[in-house]
Amino acid sequence: MHLDVQDLRNFYYRSTLGRAAQKAVRDEVLELWPEAKGQTVVGFGFAVPLLRPYLGDARRVIGLMPAPQGVMPWPAGMPNVSVLSEETLWPIETGRVDRLVMMHGLETCERPSDLLNEAYRALGPGGRALFIVPHRAGMWTRSDKTPFGYGRPYTTTQLEAQLRQHGFMPERHRTTLYQPPSQKRFWRKTGAMWESLGKTVSPVVAGSVLMVEASKRVHAPSGPGLREAVKKPLGVLAPKPETAPV
Repeated sequence: MHLDVQDLRNFYYRSTLGRAAQKAVRDEVLELWPEAKGQTVVGFGFAVPLLRPYLGDARRVIGLMPAPQGVMPWPAGMPNVSVLSEETLWPIETGRVDRLVMMHGLETCERPSDLLNEAYRALGPGGRALFIVPHRAGMWTRSDKTPFGYGRPYTTTQLEAQLRQHGFMPERHRTTLYQPPSQKRFWRKTGAMWESLGKTVSPVVAGSVLMVEASKRVHAPSGPGLREAVKKPLGVLAPKPETAPV
């Protein structure tokens, strides 16, 4: 079940809780990927709140929004880079993407295997993907008052296993969003403290957002080619045997 793009926009841009969630997740993304100079950066789902830091230096930034969710123009006050897209048929050439961020896309998709296959197709050799999903052990996944309360929550083991099945190699993982999902003033004022504290005690207090960075695993070619080694590669340089007189 996809949330409507208007609900997502209102949460992330017009509520104090949503802005706090946006900052917590984006800070973690920037720790993993501090820059993307000269690269093609694509977000799928509702990942545009995380892409703004790359607008200045990236070669190209694209925000793909799935058709069941709907699309909105983004970024505000700048040329639009958001595109309405089918979930499993992206308007992107094969191997064109250097950095892919997926948020509010995988957990709500009815065909997650096809979606991951499409992500694999679009990602170029050496490219990196960051999958951001609700964490099964987090507080935010237990409430439908935030977008992280919808769709299928994951554990690290579940998400990494699913990625491996579709050609991705998990490289790093982390959790974030430790602050309670409350609009009350006390929790909003102490949000930064909870995020800092959560990083030190995360095995005990699980974050509500799971992030897994993965690379594209490229298999060795299996087509026809030279399969046998030459037994004596320098044999051609050996002197010819003398010919017996006739």
